[in-house]
Amino acid sequence: MTSTADTLVGELVAEQEQAASDRGTFESHWQEIAERVFPAYSGAFTTNGQLQTPGSKRNQEIFDPTAGISLQRFMAVNESFITPSSEKWHGLVPPNRELAKDRATRLWLDDATDALFKYRYAAKANFVSQVQQNYLALGAFGSGSLFVDELDGEPGLRYKHIHLGEIYFFENHQGIVDKFIRRFPLTARQARQKWGEDKLPTEVKVALGKNSSENFFFLHCVKPREDVDPRRRDYAGMPYVSYYVSVTGKKLISEGGYNTFPIAISRHVQAPGEVYGRSPAMDVLPAIKTLNEQTKTWIKQGHRALDPIYLLHDDGILDSFSALPGSMVYGGMSAEGRPLVGTLPAGRVDIGKDLMDDQRSIIRDAFYVTLFQILTESPQMTATEVLERVREKGILLAPTMGRQQSEFLGPLIDRELDLLMRQGLIRRMPPAMIEARGEYKVRYDSPLSRMMKAQELAGTQRVLQFTGEIFAITQDPSLFDPFDFASIQRDMAEGQAMPTRHMLSAEAIDAKIKARAEAQAEQQAIEAAPGMAGLMKAAQPAIRKAA
Repeated sequence: MTSTADTLVGELVAEQEQAASDRGTFESHWQEIAERVFPAYSGAFTTNGQLQTPGSKRNQEIFDPTAGISLQRFMAVNESFITPSSEKWHGLVPPNRELAKDRATRLWLDDATDALFKYRYAAKANFVSQVQQNYLALGAFGSGSLFVDELDGEPGLRYKHIHLGEIYFFENHQGIVDKFIRRFPLTARQARQKWGEDKLPTEVKVALGKNSSENFFFLHCVKPREDVDPRRRDYAGMPYVSYYVSVTGKKLISEGGYNTFPIAISRHVQAPGEVYGRSPAMDVLPAIKTLNEQTKTWIKQGHRALDPIYLLHDDGILDSFSALPGSMVYGGMSAEGRPLVGTLPAGRVDIGKDLMDDQRSIIRDAFYVTLFQILTESPQMTATEVLERVREKGILLAPTMGRQQSEFLGPLIDRELDLLMRQGLIRRMPPAMIEARGEYKVRYDSPLSRMMKAQELAGTQRVLQFTGEIFAITQDPSLFDPFDFASIQRDMAEGQAMPTRHMLSAEAIDAKIKARAEAQAEQQAIEAAPGMAGLMKAAQPAIRKAA
């Protein structure tokens, strides 16, 4: 009789094979892009996870590197504007005004934010390199996935980008990715390190005894648990169930669970009815192919122009013709001085270059490369012009890159907080927050967020400039009465990423205002003292007479 575990293994293996079959069209598309844009991934989508020969050449289809270079720029743009490692690109704040009044809650959220950045950017966490890989996959293939788990052997976090050739993910009825199946290779030695020798199938144990470097494939499936038991403290009480299965031997290796979904999925844009995203590379794949063909033709034409095809008179005189430098060709000219050797016209090489530049511009636009050259085109811009340019860029980036904040970073932060709290790396929540069931809100403070807010700053700048022009004519200081300059300064500082430590606290500002008022009152008293003394002297006779 077939056991429950055998039935489960058979279902998971069949489900993975069906998922691979269903996305065959996508994989063909991805392979085309990999060959021309991201050659390191070439072959990763057409072999059902089989490994390519390490170090093999994979750039045979690339004749112009513009698309690949633009993809690297796309990655740099995303990292710099969404998750810059040089600054805190988000904070945790109370979800409502009532909770914001509780000082203990605010302090706890500040501490939690500090802990997130401390462990996220720890040396062993590997966040920076893996999120860069995620952005590269996003630009090339439209989908990325970042696995977040505890660091083995010590407290902390560990990040791993799962390349698209290994992972299949599924949406629930609301369009949220809540399930994935990953098919990945391990050697027998790596499998023993992860699960122990006792849990491995016989075929893997045999390879372990031979110290073999052969790869075996395993499945990892995570999905919502249908039979959650809230009374249980082990994996049976967790919202997500986790299965590891050995494809070799068809054996269930382990069952576990997660309190939060362990993979943060990001997609560039989605087409109706599709789970996987679509990328900038997909949008301009025709331009990329065209540019490659144009480059091949241009190289041929350039070669012909530099090393032309010679046209010779067929009379046997030039049998010993040589095109080497310094050669002397006898018979190459008639007795009348007419050349008997000519060259085949090679065409207009310059026109080919212009055509290629058109395609390069299209490709760079798709990857946002040209968008970030705006500020370098006119270095003499005024502050108002700079704000206007930043506002324009924010408008262009918000629809696509802004999606990463809601779909990618939101679940990522939830997962990180869960892991840190379970490891005791963040102190217990204060009572008010426990009563609010641990709710919090993420306040994004990345360059992208500030660019999206730049419209308000640009509007303020324009109004102040206009008011200043009127004041220059009327000299009426009351024109500035409606403005709260303290508030304007704070918003400008935040919008321009001025470090918080460079701004005084509200208490320090109040102390400065009070000290200045006291100094002014004291100065006024000093200045008024002579006049008061004169008045008192003049009043003395009257005082004596009255007495």
